[in-house]
Amino acid sequence: MTAKEIFLEMLKPDGKPERLLDQYEALCLWLFDPVNGYLMNGRAPGMTRKDRWGVTISWPADHPGQQPITTDELKVLKDITKWKEIVRVPDIEANCQEGWEACAAAAREAAGPDRLLCAFSGTGLFEQCHFLMGFEDTLTNLYEHPDEMHALIDTICEYKLRIMKLYCEKMHPDAIFFHDDWGTKTNLFMNPEMWREFFKEPYRKIYGYIRSQGVIAIHHADSYLVPIIEDMVEIGIQCWQGVLPENDIPALQRQLNGRMILMGGIGAAIDRADSTEEEIRTYTRKILEECGPGGHFIPSITYGLAGTIFKHVDPFIDDEIRKYNEQLHMPARSRVTLPRRSSRQQASTVKKQDLSPADTLSSISTALCRGQRKRVLELVNTALEEGKSAEEILNSGLIAGMNRLGDDFSAGRAFVPEMLIAARCMSQAMEVLKPLLQGGGLKAAGKAVIGTVKGDLHDIGKNIVKLAFESSGIEVVDLGVDSSAERFVETAITENCDIIACSSLLTTSMNEMARVVELAEKAGIRDRVTIMIGGAPTSEEYCRAIGADLYTPDAATAARKAAEILQKRPA
Repeated sequence: MTAKEIFLEMLKPDGKPERLLDQYEALCLWLFDPVNGYLMNGRAPGMTRKDRWGVTISWPADHPGQQPITTDELKVLKDITKWKEIVRVPDIEANCQEGWEACAAAAREAAGPDRLLCAFSGTGLFEQCHFLMGFEDTLTNLYEHPDEMHALIDTICEYKLRIMKLYCEKMHPDAIFFHDDWGTKTNLFMNPEMWREFFKEPYRKIYGYIRSQGVIAIHHADSYLVPIIEDMVEIGIQCWQGVLPENDIPALQRQLNGRMILMGGIGAAIDRADSTEEEIRTYTRKILEECGPGGHFIPSITYGLAGTIFKHVDPFIDDEIRKYNEQLHMPARSRVTLPRRSSRQQASTVKKQDLSPADTLSSISTALCRGQRKRVLELVNTALEEGKSAEEILNSGLIAGMNRLGDDFSAGRAFVPEMLIAARCMSQAMEVLKPLLQGGGLKAAGKAVIGTVKGDLHDIGKNIVKLAFESSGIEVVDLGVDSSAERFVETAITENCDIIACSSLLTTSMNEMARVVELAEKAGIRDRVTIMIGGAPTSEEYCRAIGADLYTPDAATAARKAAEILQKRPA
C-alpha cells in the first residue's frame, strides 16, 4: 500500500492497513494558496506586524512560530460589547480570487500519487477570539457576555466557511487540516458544557460542509480533549492530529473502536537540543508498543506541522517506526467499545458539590468559587458587620475559597474561566479589606519572580500561575515573556524573592531554565531560592536533570506547593 492508501484504509472502522504510517508521510500540507498568502500579509521570520484582522503578530527570527501580542495597548477588541463596531473581518472574496489554477497544479504535483493533498487553515474559532481580545478576556467573556460571544463566534464561523468553500471549489484538496487548540496538556481550557454551548455547533457547520464535499476533515489540537472526544466524532472530525500522550491513547482506541484516526503520541518533551539517541528511541518505542496494537493510530510528533524543531530528533523517530513495522505482529483481536471512562472524564462530569454555606465565611468561600462578585462583596461587608476581622475574612473566606477552587481545578472539576473570574472577585474584595488589614495591607506569605523564559512569547500558562500565586497570598514580580536567565536571577536578588518560577511552551527555550539554575548557583542564592518550572514540554525528569527544585503540571498545584514551601521557611 502507498501512504495515501494506508490513510484511506484507516478511515474505515474495520480497515486493515498493512503497517503504521510514519508521521506525516501520507499528508502533503499546502500553505502556499491565495488565502494564506493574503492573510499572512507579508509576514516572515524576524518581523512583527499586524495581520488582516488588525492583530499584532510577532515572529522572532529564531522562533519556530508566530504569536499574537494582546497587551492592553495592542489588543484589537478591548470591549466585547462593541465588537460589531471594532472587528473588521477580512474580505476573502474580494482579495483571494486570483492564482488558484497555478496553486492547485503546484499543490497536486507536490502531493503526487502517494500522498493526500491537504489545504491548511490555521487560527480556528477559539484561537481567533483570543487573538482579538486576549486569552483571559475570551474565557471570562464566555461567562459575562455570552450573547456577544455567540454572535462573534458565529461571524468567525461564517468567515471560515467562506474559506472552506474557496478551498473546495478552487483547490480541490483531498483533506483540510484545521487548527484550533482547546486545552492544555492536562485539561480543557473550559468546562465541556461550555465548549458544547459555544463551539460545537459552529464546528458542526464547518466540518459538515467539508465532509459534504467529499473532503477528509483533519483537526489539529495538541491538547487534552478526552471529555469531548465523542462530540468530535459527532461533528465530523475523521482524524485528530496532535493527540498528546496525556490523553491515554490506548483507552481512546478502545472507546472509539475505529471511528477516528488518532495521530500523535510523540510529545514535545523528546524534542530537545540535548535529547540523546537512546532517549528518543526508547520514548518512541514505548509509544509504538502501547498504541500500535490498538489500530487507527499514526505515530507522529504532536506539532501541527511536520518535522521536529531539533533536526537530530526526527531520524531516530522515523527509524524506530520503520523497525516496528518490520516486526511480525499478530493480528489484533476484534475491538469492542468498553464501558469505561478515564478518571478525568469522571471528574469533569461529577455532580457539583453541595456548597450550602454554614456561616458567613463559608458563604464567602462558596460565592467566590461560583464567581459571584456582587455576592462576595455583600458577604464581606456582612462579615465585617458581624465583627469578624479582615484577616479572618481573608484567610477563612477568600483564600479558603481559592484553595478549594484550586483543588477542583487540579482534579478537572473546574477550569480556567472559573479561576479567572474568582480571582477578579477576590481582587475587588481585597479593595475593601486592605485598609482594615494589620499595617494597612496584606502581609505576603512570600515573594516569587515569575516569567516565560527567553525565546518564548507564550504567556497564558504564566498568567494563570501568577493569578494562582497571588490568590494564595504570594507577592509576584512578573517579568512577562522572553525573559533571560540573567533577569530572573537579578530580580530574585534585588527583590529578595523566595521563589523563581519559569514557564516554557517551546522545547527551543527549555535550556534557558537550566541557565537559571546555573546562574543562581553562581550568584550564591541557590540555598535560599526555590526554582520551579512548568509548561508543556517540561517534566519531573527534566526538572531533576537541570537541578531545579520543583515541577508542577498545573497552576493550582504550583500555587499549593509554593505555599507549602513558604510555610516551612523560618520566619
